[in-house]
Amino acid sequence: MSRAARATFSSGTIVAVAMMVMNVATYGFNLVAARLLVPAEFGALTALLSLILIANVVALALQASIARRISVHPDHTVQIVHTASRVALAVSLAVGLAVALSSPVLTPAFSFDSVLAVVWCGAMLVPLTLAGAQLGVAQGTGRWGKLAALYVGNGFGRLFGGVAGLLIEPSATSAMMGLAIGAWLPVVLGAGLLRATGTGDVHSRRPLVFETVASAATLLAYFAFSNVDALIARGGFEAHDSGLYASGLILTKSTLFLPQFVSVVFFPSMARDTSHRTRLRAAGLVGVLGLAVVACSALLPQLALILVGGDQYREVADDLWLFALSGTFLAVVYLLVFDALARRSTGVAVLLWTASATVFAVAWFWRIDIVGLVVTMASVAAVVAGLLLVWPLLRPTPPRDGSVTGLVPGATDADGHVERH
Repeated sequence: MSRAARATFSSGTIVAVAMMVMNVATYGFNLVAARLLVPAEFGALTALLSLILIANVVALALQASIARRISVHPDHTVQIVHTASRVALAVSLAVGLAVALSSPVLTPAFSFDSVLAVVWCGAMLVPLTLAGAQLGVAQGTGRWGKLAALYVGNGFGRLFGGVAGLLIEPSATSAMMGLAIGAWLPVVLGAGLLRATGTGDVHSRRPLVFETVASAATLLAYFAFSNVDALIARGGFEAHDSGLYASGLILTKSTLFLPQFVSVVFFPSMARDTSHRTRLRAAGLVGVLGLAVVACSALLPQLALILVGGDQYREVADDLWLFALSGTFLAVVYLLVFDALARRSTGVAVLLWTASATVFAVAWFWRIDIVGLVVTMASVAAVVAGLLLVWPLLRPTPPRDGSVTGLVPGATDADGHVERH
Protein backbone atom coordinates (compact mmCIF):
# COMPACT_ATOMS: atom_id res chain seq x y z
CA MET A 1 0.00 0.00 0.00
CA SER A 2 1.40 3.40 -1.01
CA ARG A 3 1.84 6.28 1.42
CA ALA A 4 -1.08 8.15 -0.17
CA ALA A 5 -3.30 5.08 0.10
CA ARG A 6 -2.34 4.61 3.75
CA ALA A 7 -3.10 8.26 4.45
CA THR A 8 -6.51 7.97 2.77
CA PHE A 9 -7.28 4.79 4.71
CA SER A 10 -6.23 6.38 8.00
CA SER A 11 -8.22 9.57 7.48
CA GLY A 12 -11.14 7.55 6.17
CA THR A 13 -11.12 5.37 9.26
CA ILE A 14 -11.09 8.36 11.60
CA VAL A 15 -13.96 10.09 9.80
CA ALA A 16 -15.89 6.84 9.35
CA VAL A 17 -15.75 6.08 13.07
CA ALA A 18 -16.75 9.64 13.95
CA MET A 19 -19.67 9.64 11.51
CA MET A 20 -20.72 6.21 12.73
CA VAL A 21 -20.79 7.56 16.28
CA MET A 22 -22.76 10.57 15.03
CA ASN A 23 -25.24 8.34 13.21
CA VAL A 24 -25.61 6.03 16.21
CA ALA A 25 -26.30 9.04 18.42
CA THR A 26 -28.79 10.39 15.87
CA TYR A 27 -30.41 6.97 15.63
CA GLY A 28 -30.51 6.85 19.43
CA PHE A 29 -32.54 10.04 19.48
CA ASN A 30 -34.89 8.72 16.79
CA LEU A 31 -35.35 5.49 18.72
CA VAL A 32 -36.11 7.31 21.97
CA ALA A 33 -38.52 9.60 20.12
CA ALA A 34 -40.28 6.63 18.50
CA ARG A 35 -40.82 5.07 21.92
CA LEU A 36 -41.83 8.22 23.82
CA LEU A 37 -44.12 9.69 21.18
CA VAL A 38 -47.38 8.29 19.87
CA PRO A 39 -47.21 7.42 16.14
CA ALA A 40 -49.08 10.59 15.09
CA GLU A 41 -46.71 12.86 17.05
CA PHE A 42 -43.69 10.91 15.82
CA GLY A 43 -44.90 11.42 12.26
CA ALA A 44 -45.00 15.17 12.91
CA LEU A 45 -41.44 15.11 14.29
CA THR A 46 -40.24 13.16 11.24
CA ALA A 47 -41.76 15.78 8.95
CA LEU A 48 -40.04 18.54 10.94
CA LEU A 49 -36.70 16.75 10.68
CA SER A 50 -37.26 16.40 6.95
CA LEU A 51 -37.71 20.16 6.75
CA ILE A 52 -34.43 20.57 8.66
CA LEU A 53 -32.69 18.29 6.17
CA ILE A 54 -34.01 20.30 3.27
CA ALA A 55 -33.12 23.71 4.72
CA ASN A 56 -29.72 22.42 5.85
CA VAL A 57 -28.62 22.31 2.21
CA VAL A 58 -27.15 25.78 2.69
CA ALA A 59 -24.81 24.45 5.40
CA LEU A 60 -23.80 21.51 3.21
CA ALA A 61 -23.30 23.79 0.20
CA LEU A 62 -21.14 26.14 2.26
CA GLN A 63 -19.11 23.17 3.49
CA ALA A 64 -18.63 21.80 -0.03
CA SER A 65 -17.73 25.20 -1.51
CA ILE A 66 -15.15 25.98 1.17
CA ALA A 67 -13.64 22.48 1.09
CA ARG A 68 -13.42 22.48 -2.72
CA ARG A 69 -11.77 25.90 -2.85
CA ILE A 70 -9.17 25.01 -0.22
CA SER A 71 -8.48 21.66 -1.95
CA VAL A 72 -7.99 23.29 -5.35
CA HIS A 73 -6.26 26.43 -4.06
CA PRO A 74 -4.26 25.37 -0.97
CA ASP A 75 -2.03 28.44 -1.30
CA HIS A 76 -5.08 30.66 -0.72
CA THR A 77 -6.30 28.94 2.45
CA VAL A 78 -5.91 32.03 4.64
CA GLN A 79 -7.98 34.20 2.31
CA ILE A 80 -10.65 31.53 1.89
CA VAL A 81 -11.04 31.15 5.66
CA HIS A 82 -11.29 34.92 6.12
CA THR A 83 -14.01 35.05 3.47
CA ALA A 84 -15.82 32.02 4.88
CA SER A 85 -16.02 33.53 8.36
CA ARG A 86 -17.79 36.63 7.05
CA VAL A 87 -20.12 34.77 4.71
CA ALA A 88 -21.06 32.05 7.21
CA LEU A 89 -22.41 34.40 9.87
CA ALA A 90 -24.59 36.37 7.47
CA VAL A 91 -25.90 33.27 5.71
CA SER A 92 -26.70 31.38 8.92
CA LEU A 93 -28.81 34.24 10.28
CA ALA A 94 -30.61 34.66 6.95
CA VAL A 95 -31.48 30.95 6.66
CA GLY A 96 -32.69 30.67 10.25
CA LEU A 97 -34.88 33.77 9.94
CA ALA A 98 -36.35 32.66 6.61
CA VAL A 99 -37.46 29.29 8.02
CA ALA A 100 -38.84 30.82 11.20
CA LEU A 101 -40.89 33.34 9.21
CA SER A 102 -42.36 30.48 7.14
CA SER A 103 -44.10 29.01 10.21
CA PRO A 104 -47.55 30.52 9.46
CA VAL A 105 -47.53 28.69 6.11
CA LEU A 106 -45.84 25.40 7.03
CA THR A 107 -47.76 24.80 10.28
CA PRO A 108 -51.20 24.27 8.68
CA ALA A 109 -49.71 22.71 5.55
CA PHE A 110 -48.27 19.78 7.52
CA SER A 111 -50.79 19.78 10.38
CA PHE A 112 -48.30 20.73 13.08
CA ASP A 113 -49.82 21.50 16.47
CA SER A 114 -47.92 24.75 17.00
CA VAL A 115 -46.08 27.38 14.97
CA LEU A 116 -43.30 27.14 17.56
CA ALA A 117 -42.24 23.80 16.08
CA VAL A 118 -41.21 25.48 12.82
CA VAL A 119 -39.74 28.48 14.68
CA TRP A 120 -37.45 26.10 16.56
CA CYS A 121 -36.48 24.60 13.20
CA GLY A 122 -35.28 28.04 12.15
CA ALA A 123 -33.37 28.47 15.40
CA MET A 124 -31.65 25.12 14.87
CA LEU A 125 -30.48 26.09 11.39
CA VAL A 126 -28.34 28.98 12.66
CA PRO A 127 -25.75 26.78 14.44
CA LEU A 128 -26.06 24.07 11.78
CA THR A 129 -25.01 26.55 9.07
CA LEU A 130 -22.12 27.90 11.12
CA ALA A 131 -20.97 24.34 11.76
CA GLY A 132 -21.14 23.69 8.01
CA ALA A 133 -18.55 26.40 7.37
CA GLN A 134 -16.34 24.97 10.12
CA LEU A 135 -16.62 21.50 8.59
CA GLY A 136 -15.62 22.88 5.20
CA VAL A 137 -12.43 24.38 6.60
CA ALA A 138 -11.52 21.18 8.45
CA GLN A 139 -12.32 19.02 5.41
CA GLY A 140 -10.44 21.17 2.92
CA THR A 141 -7.33 21.47 5.07
CA GLY A 142 -7.33 17.76 5.92
CA ARG A 143 -7.73 18.29 9.67
CA TRP A 144 -9.46 14.96 10.03
CA GLY A 145 -9.28 14.83 13.83
CA LYS A 146 -11.03 18.18 14.13
CA LEU A 147 -13.53 17.15 11.48
CA ALA A 148 -14.26 13.98 13.44
CA ALA A 149 -14.80 15.98 16.63
CA LEU A 150 -17.35 18.18 14.89
CA TYR A 151 -19.31 15.20 13.61
CA VAL A 152 -19.32 13.55 17.03
CA GLY A 153 -20.44 16.82 18.60
CA ASN A 154 -23.26 17.06 16.09
CA GLY A 155 -24.52 13.59 16.98
CA PHE A 156 -24.35 13.98 20.75
CA GLY A 157 -25.75 17.51 20.62
CA ARG A 158 -28.79 16.10 18.86
CA LEU A 159 -29.06 13.12 21.21
CA PHE A 160 -28.73 15.01 24.49
CA GLY A 161 -30.66 18.08 23.39
CA GLY A 162 -33.46 16.17 21.70
CA VAL A 163 -33.94 13.67 24.52
CA ALA A 164 -33.92 16.49 27.08
CA GLY A 165 -36.67 18.20 25.12
CA LEU A 166 -38.72 15.00 25.02
CA LEU A 167 -38.32 14.52 28.77
CA ILE A 168 -39.61 18.05 29.38
CA GLU A 169 -42.67 17.25 27.28
CA PRO A 170 -43.27 14.30 24.90
CA SER A 171 -44.15 16.40 21.87
CA ALA A 172 -42.62 17.29 18.53
CA THR A 173 -42.36 20.97 19.50
CA SER A 174 -40.46 20.27 22.71
CA ALA A 175 -38.14 17.88 20.88
CA MET A 176 -37.32 20.59 18.32
CA MET A 177 -36.53 23.04 21.12
CA GLY A 178 -34.01 20.61 22.58
CA LEU A 179 -32.50 19.91 19.16
CA ALA A 180 -32.05 23.64 18.49
CA ILE A 181 -30.11 24.07 21.73
CA GLY A 182 -28.03 20.92 21.25
CA ALA A 183 -27.01 22.03 17.73
CA TRP A 184 -24.62 24.57 19.28
CA LEU A 185 -22.33 21.83 20.64
CA PRO A 186 -20.33 21.30 17.38
CA VAL A 187 -20.04 25.08 16.92
CA VAL A 188 -18.38 25.31 20.33
CA LEU A 189 -16.09 22.39 19.52
CA GLY A 190 -15.10 24.02 16.22
CA ALA A 191 -14.28 27.41 17.72
CA GLY A 192 -11.19 28.79 16.01
CA LEU A 193 -11.61 27.08 12.64
CA LEU A 194 -13.05 30.22 11.07
CA ARG A 195 -10.22 32.39 12.40
CA ALA A 196 -7.24 32.59 10.06
CA THR A 197 -3.87 34.14 10.76
CA GLY A 198 -1.59 35.69 8.17
CA THR A 199 -2.06 37.82 5.09
CA GLY A 200 -2.43 37.15 1.39
CA ASP A 201 -3.99 38.30 -1.86
CA VAL A 202 -7.48 39.75 -1.96
CA HIS A 203 -10.24 37.14 -1.99
CA SER A 204 -13.67 38.28 -3.09
CA ARG A 205 -16.75 37.09 -1.21
CA ARG A 206 -18.93 37.15 -4.31
CA PRO A 207 -17.63 33.94 -6.00
CA LEU A 208 -17.98 31.98 -2.75
CA VAL A 209 -21.54 33.22 -2.33
CA PHE A 210 -22.42 32.40 -5.94
CA GLU A 211 -20.93 28.91 -5.72
CA THR A 212 -22.70 28.30 -2.42
CA VAL A 213 -26.02 29.35 -3.92
CA ALA A 214 -25.50 27.09 -6.95
CA SER A 215 -24.46 24.16 -4.76
CA ALA A 216 -27.37 24.79 -2.40
CA ALA A 217 -29.78 24.67 -5.35
CA THR A 218 -28.44 21.26 -6.34
CA LEU A 219 -28.48 19.97 -2.76
CA LEU A 220 -31.97 21.36 -2.24
CA ALA A 221 -33.10 19.32 -5.22
CA TYR A 222 -31.44 16.23 -3.70
CA PHE A 223 -32.94 16.62 -0.24
CA ALA A 224 -36.34 17.46 -1.66
CA PHE A 225 -36.13 14.21 -3.60
CA SER A 226 -34.78 12.13 -0.70
CA ASN A 227 -37.53 13.41 1.62
CA VAL A 228 -40.46 13.65 -0.76
CA ASP A 229 -41.85 10.30 0.41
CA ALA A 230 -41.80 11.42 4.07
CA LEU A 231 -43.81 14.52 3.19
CA ILE A 232 -46.19 12.51 0.97
CA ALA A 233 -46.75 10.02 3.80
CA ARG A 234 -47.38 12.83 6.27
CA GLY A 235 -49.84 14.64 4.02
CA GLY A 236 -51.49 11.69 2.25
CA PHE A 237 -51.67 8.85 4.76
CA GLU A 238 -53.76 8.56 7.87
CA ALA A 239 -51.92 9.53 11.06
CA HIS A 240 -51.26 5.89 12.02
CA ASP A 241 -49.92 4.87 8.61
CA SER A 242 -47.83 8.05 8.53
CA GLY A 243 -46.22 6.95 11.78
CA LEU A 244 -45.59 3.45 10.39
CA TYR A 245 -43.91 4.91 7.33
CA ALA A 246 -41.88 7.22 9.58
CA SER A 247 -40.57 4.21 11.49
CA GLY A 248 -39.45 2.58 8.23
CA LEU A 249 -37.71 5.81 7.31
CA ILE A 250 -35.46 5.39 10.35
CA LEU A 251 -33.90 2.47 8.50
CA THR A 252 -33.85 4.40 5.22
CA LYS A 253 -32.03 7.31 6.80
CA SER A 254 -29.65 5.01 8.69
CA THR A 255 -28.74 3.27 5.43
CA LEU A 256 -28.36 6.64 3.73
CA PHE A 257 -26.16 8.10 6.46
CA LEU A 258 -24.00 5.01 7.07
CA PRO A 259 -21.65 5.51 4.06
CA GLN A 260 -21.60 9.32 4.06
CA PHE A 261 -18.03 9.30 5.36
CA VAL A 262 -17.07 8.14 1.85
CA SER A 263 -18.20 11.41 0.27
CA VAL A 264 -16.50 13.43 3.03
CA VAL A 265 -13.12 11.73 2.67
CA PHE A 266 -13.15 11.39 -1.13
CA PHE A 267 -14.52 14.87 -1.87
CA PRO A 268 -11.15 16.69 -1.95
CA SER A 269 -9.78 14.00 -4.28
CA MET A 270 -12.84 14.22 -6.51
CA ALA A 271 -12.32 17.99 -6.72
CA ARG A 272 -8.77 17.47 -8.02
CA ASP A 273 -9.15 14.24 -10.01
CA THR A 274 -9.85 14.72 -13.73
CA SER A 275 -10.45 10.98 -14.26
CA HIS A 276 -13.39 8.86 -13.15
CA ARG A 277 -11.37 6.49 -10.97
CA THR A 278 -12.13 8.20 -7.63
CA ARG A 279 -15.87 8.55 -8.20
CA LEU A 280 -16.27 4.92 -9.33
CA ARG A 281 -14.35 3.60 -6.33
CA ALA A 282 -16.39 5.75 -3.98
CA ALA A 283 -19.72 4.76 -5.57
CA GLY A 284 -18.79 1.08 -5.37
CA LEU A 285 -17.94 1.34 -1.68
CA VAL A 286 -21.20 3.11 -0.90
CA GLY A 287 -23.19 0.47 -2.79
CA VAL A 288 -21.54 -2.44 -0.98
CA LEU A 289 -22.22 -0.94 2.45
CA GLY A 290 -25.84 -0.27 1.58
CA LEU A 291 -26.51 -3.74 0.20
CA ALA A 292 -25.09 -5.24 3.40
CA VAL A 293 -27.81 -3.40 5.35
CA VAL A 294 -30.46 -4.60 2.88
CA ALA A 295 -29.35 -8.23 3.33
CA CYS A 296 -29.39 -7.99 7.12
CA SER A 297 -32.85 -6.37 7.08
CA ALA A 298 -34.24 -9.11 4.82
CA LEU A 299 -32.71 -11.97 6.81
CA LEU A 300 -33.38 -10.54 10.28
CA PRO A 301 -36.61 -8.50 10.03
CA GLN A 302 -37.39 -8.78 13.75
CA LEU A 303 -34.01 -7.33 14.64
CA ALA A 304 -34.59 -4.53 12.15
CA LEU A 305 -38.00 -3.95 13.78
CA ILE A 306 -36.33 -3.41 17.15
CA LEU A 307 -34.06 -0.85 15.55
CA VAL A 308 -36.95 1.20 14.14
CA GLY A 309 -39.13 1.45 17.23
CA GLY A 310 -40.39 -1.94 18.41
CA ASP A 311 -43.63 -3.91 18.31
CA GLN A 312 -45.98 -0.96 17.82
CA TYR A 313 -44.55 -0.77 14.27
CA ARG A 314 -44.64 -4.53 13.57
CA GLU A 315 -46.99 -4.00 10.61
CA VAL A 316 -43.99 -2.92 8.50
CA ALA A 317 -41.53 -5.54 9.78
CA ASP A 318 -41.52 -7.65 6.61
CA ASP A 319 -41.10 -4.59 4.40
CA LEU A 320 -38.16 -2.99 6.19
CA TRP A 321 -35.64 -4.34 3.67
CA LEU A 322 -37.38 -2.19 1.04
CA PHE A 323 -36.72 0.89 3.16
CA ALA A 324 -33.06 -0.17 3.39
CA LEU A 325 -32.94 -0.64 -0.39
CA SER A 326 -34.36 2.84 -0.90
CA GLY A 327 -31.70 4.20 1.46
CA THR A 328 -28.96 2.40 -0.49
CA PHE A 329 -29.88 4.00 -3.81
CA LEU A 330 -30.29 7.39 -2.12
CA ALA A 331 -26.80 7.01 -0.62
CA VAL A 332 -25.29 6.36 -4.06
CA VAL A 333 -27.14 9.39 -5.44
CA TYR A 334 -25.81 11.47 -2.52
CA LEU A 335 -22.21 10.51 -3.31
CA LEU A 336 -22.65 11.27 -7.01
CA VAL A 337 -24.28 14.63 -6.28
CA PHE A 338 -21.18 15.65 -4.34
CA ASP A 339 -19.03 14.40 -7.18
CA ALA A 340 -20.99 16.73 -9.45
CA LEU A 341 -20.37 19.60 -7.03
CA ALA A 342 -16.66 18.79 -7.00
CA ARG A 343 -16.60 18.84 -10.82
CA ARG A 344 -18.87 21.95 -10.96
CA SER A 345 -21.18 19.94 -13.19
CA THR A 346 -24.55 21.41 -14.17
CA GLY A 347 -27.95 19.88 -14.84
CA VAL A 348 -28.09 17.60 -11.78
CA ALA A 349 -30.75 19.71 -10.08
CA VAL A 350 -33.08 19.33 -13.05
CA LEU A 351 -32.78 15.54 -12.90
CA LEU A 352 -33.48 15.49 -9.17
CA TRP A 353 -36.51 17.76 -9.40
CA THR A 354 -37.84 15.56 -12.19
CA ALA A 355 -37.39 12.54 -9.92
CA SER A 356 -39.30 14.25 -7.10
CA ALA A 357 -42.13 15.12 -9.48
CA THR A 358 -42.24 11.50 -10.66
CA VAL A 359 -42.62 10.13 -7.12
CA PHE A 360 -45.27 12.72 -6.31
CA ALA A 361 -47.20 11.99 -9.52
CA VAL A 362 -47.22 8.24 -8.90
CA ALA A 363 -48.43 8.75 -5.32
CA TRP A 364 -51.07 11.26 -6.39
CA PHE A 365 -52.61 9.40 -9.32
CA TRP A 366 -52.40 5.83 -7.99
CA ARG A 367 -53.13 6.51 -4.30
CA ILE A 368 -50.51 3.98 -3.24
CA ASP A 369 -50.04 2.47 0.21
CA ILE A 370 -46.93 2.15 2.40
CA VAL A 371 -45.31 -0.57 0.29
CA GLY A 372 -46.22 1.15 -2.96
CA LEU A 373 -44.63 4.41 -1.82
CA VAL A 374 -41.33 2.89 -0.67
CA VAL A 375 -41.07 0.76 -3.84
CA THR A 376 -41.70 3.83 -5.98
CA MET A 377 -39.05 5.75 -4.07
CA ALA A 378 -36.48 2.96 -4.40
CA SER A 379 -37.16 2.50 -8.12
CA VAL A 380 -36.86 6.18 -9.00
CA ALA A 381 -33.71 6.52 -6.88
CA ALA A 382 -32.16 3.55 -8.70
CA VAL A 383 -32.79 5.19 -12.07
CA VAL A 384 -31.31 8.50 -10.88
CA ALA A 385 -28.23 6.74 -9.48
CA GLY A 386 -27.69 4.94 -12.77
CA LEU A 387 -27.97 8.13 -14.81
CA LEU A 388 -25.59 10.06 -12.56
CA LEU A 389 -23.09 7.22 -12.65
CA VAL A 390 -23.11 6.62 -16.40
CA TRP A 391 -23.66 10.07 -17.89
CA PRO A 392 -20.22 11.57 -17.02
CA LEU A 393 -18.55 8.52 -18.59
CA LEU A 394 -20.16 9.40 -21.93
CA ARG A 395 -18.96 13.00 -21.91
CA PRO A 396 -15.45 14.43 -22.34
CA THR A 397 -13.94 15.43 -19.01
CA PRO A 398 -13.84 19.24 -18.71
CA PRO A 399 -10.85 20.96 -17.13
CA ARG A 400 -11.16 21.84 -13.47
CA ASP A 401 -12.05 25.45 -12.81
CA GLY A 402 -9.28 25.55 -10.27
CA SER A 403 -6.79 26.55 -12.96
CA VAL A 404 -5.54 30.11 -12.71
CA THR A 405 -3.50 30.11 -15.87
CA GLY A 406 -4.00 32.74 -18.54
CA LEU A 407 -4.91 35.53 -16.15
CA VAL A 408 -3.73 39.02 -16.86
CA PRO A 409 -2.08 40.99 -14.03
CA GLY A 410 -4.68 41.97 -11.45
CA ALA A 411 -7.43 39.79 -12.96
CA THR A 412 -9.42 37.32 -10.89
CA ASP A 413 -9.81 33.64 -11.54
CA ALA A 414 -13.09 31.71 -11.41
CA ASP A 415 -12.81 31.46 -7.64
CA GLY A 416 -12.30 35.15 -7.03
CA HIS A 417 -8.56 35.15 -6.33
CA VAL A 418 -6.51 38.08 -7.49
CA GLU A 419 -3.58 36.99 -9.59
CA ARG A 420 -0.42 38.88 -8.60
CA HIS A 421 2.60 39.42 -10.84
